[in-house]
Amino acid sequence: MSSVIYGPVSSWRLGRSLGIDLLSTRGNTCSFDCTYCQLGRTVRPLSKRKEFITLTALAKELETAKGVPADYATFSGVGEPTLASNLGKAIEIVKSTLGLPVAVLTNASFMPREDVRRELALADVVVAKVDAPDEERFQAINRPFGGSTLGETLQGIRRFRSEYKGKLALQMMFVEANRDCAPEMARIARELSPDEVQVNTPLRPCAVKPLPPEEIANIRHKFSGLEGVVTVYEVVTPDVTPLSPDETLRRRPKAV
Repeated sequence: MSSVIYGPVSSWRLGRSLGIDLLSTRGNTCSFDCTYCQLGRTVRPLSKRKEFITLTALAKELETAKGVPADYATFSGVGEPTLASNLGKAIEIVKSTLGLPVAVLTNASFMPREDVRRELALADVVVAKVDAPDEERFQAINRPFGGSTLGETLQGIRRFRSEYKGKLALQMMFVEANRDCAPEMARIARELSPDEVQVNTPLRPCAVKPLPPEEIANIRHKFSGLEGVVTVYEVVTPDVTPLSPDETLRRRPKAV
């Protein structure tokens, strides 16, 4: 549709999702360099917020998306959406223009900041990433830039949970490096008290292999007592399969 708006694409978490890429850069721009990222290694590491796409340009692009059938308008794309310093205003513009509920997929690295929590609170759904139970695995799996720590990130999510009136989901990606950490991850989930826990493993092409369905099912059992636990294998069907990075890029023009 444009370098800013793409899809709608099928999302196992959000149904029919109209993507909003407020970064729209060539290559992955992120505060993390996750081992399982479908976009590959982070080519534009960044730990400071800035404006990438002006609100005027966003509003113009959104005119082309009016009336597109979708369940959510989702801020995601080629990196961490909270890196965009105008995210809050962008959420308001998307809501007023498209009339769709808004979701934001975030690695939560900026949640310790009050301004970011305030902007995220404008969304209807926030999906925050937690992939590790301790600092060593956090550094190994998520490979953050700018000195982010797991403790600070969890504290940011905890504060956001206490302030937020919308739906908070935790996405927990399980790979070889944390396959034995489900009890500790479940303890973190219980402490943060999200509305939903998404037990994931990377089914899209990336540098690490997914865990098999039977192992994800065993991991799910560690989350007993928590409401709203869902796994990627429970939701993904032959009719709603996540797109690979190549398929996603073919459905949208190259970013500027």
